[in-house]
Amino acid sequence: MMGRVLSLDAFRGMTIAAMLLVNNPGDWSHLYRPLAHAAWHGWTFTDWVFPFFVFISGIAMPLSVERRLQLGMQRTAVLLQTWRRAGLLVLIGLLLNAVPHFSWSELRLPGVLQRLGLVTMWAAPIVLWCGWRGRVIWALALMVVYAVLMLMVPVPGPDGVVRTGSLEPGQDVGAWLDRLLMDGHLWKQSRTWDPEGLLSTLPAVSSLLMGVLAGQWLLQEGRRSAAERIMALVVGGLLCLWVGEVLDAWVMPINKNLWTPAYVFSTTGWALLIMSSFHWLLDAAPDDRLRAICARLAHPLVVFGVNALFLFVLGGLIAKMLALIKPDGTHSLKRLLVGFIEPLGLSPVNTSLTYALGFVLLMWGVAWLLWSRRWFIRV
Repeated sequence: MMGRVLSLDAFRGMTIAAMLLVNNPGDWSHLYRPLAHAAWHGWTFTDWVFPFFVFISGIAMPLSVERRLQLGMQRTAVLLQTWRRAGLLVLIGLLLNAVPHFSWSELRLPGVLQRLGLVTMWAAPIVLWCGWRGRVIWALALMVVYAVLMLMVPVPGPDGVVRTGSLEPGQDVGAWLDRLLMDGHLWKQSRTWDPEGLLSTLPAVSSLLMGVLAGQWLLQEGRRSAAERIMALVVGGLLCLWVGEVLDAWVMPINKNLWTPAYVFSTTGWALLIMSSFHWLLDAAPDDRLRAICARLAHPLVVFGVNALFLFVLGGLIAKMLALIKPDGTHSLKRLLVGFIEPLGLSPVNTSLTYALGFVLLMWGVAWLLWSRRWFIRV
């Protein structure tokens, strides 16, 4: 049975650090382009962060399932335990959306943690009762079903005009379904569509299953050499990038808000390349000295990675409190903190970035405190 995978913690830590960075600028009006989502089609660095987290959850799933099965748990018991955890993620996501002003009529129902919970619920029985072929079939089938629905089903847009295959904001099948089932409870910046909508959960499950396949391959330790496992991840990553480009050009464009199949393959490709690099340097390199040096360099990421979900939730709560609390009755605490940076004479975009880096450093301090006390908070 494979022990703790240091590279997985480091990759997870890198991802949560990036998530905290892009979610907490000093001023949303002043951002470097890679630190903002693509306006619609296309991608930036920011658009890669969430699917990396979904992919990482997929890697961890077969490792966790295998560990529990070897401890004697029945598959049904593992499924129920996984579903309970997934349901808790959905509940925490809803509670986070309800802070600081709860109003059922305006509460956003979708969200990052809600999506993570839903894809975990869907993927769990596939992981428990399907082999690698079944997992591949499910991953591909979900993307095919999603693409067919999006491109072939006519639906009315927010303006009442019926369109078939439109992928413009609010005009696609997924947006129509979200308005039908959750009208008034969608992302407040759009109102007519949601980036974590119900239908796009299907290809998001595929993203997680791609991670599951990578995690399953890592379990080949003892049956495959480290070089074979690493090279397979690299080749798989390059193949996924190529498929993503083909789909982007000929089927549906790369789009984070729609979570298109091209987006699934492209983000999976980069995730595989990054994971293979981390895994070689931290877990599989034959040179013990190299692994030790890399482990020291990656330690700050590992500190982040072992409590990633807790830090994400805590970071979201702190960010909301900083925007809500007004010590002088006029300016938020966040605005006052940004005011301390402005005398440095930086440009507005660098002032905004400095605040975001400070926020990440604050959260790393919390992560280090938890690490130093060996407090690992599991959801």
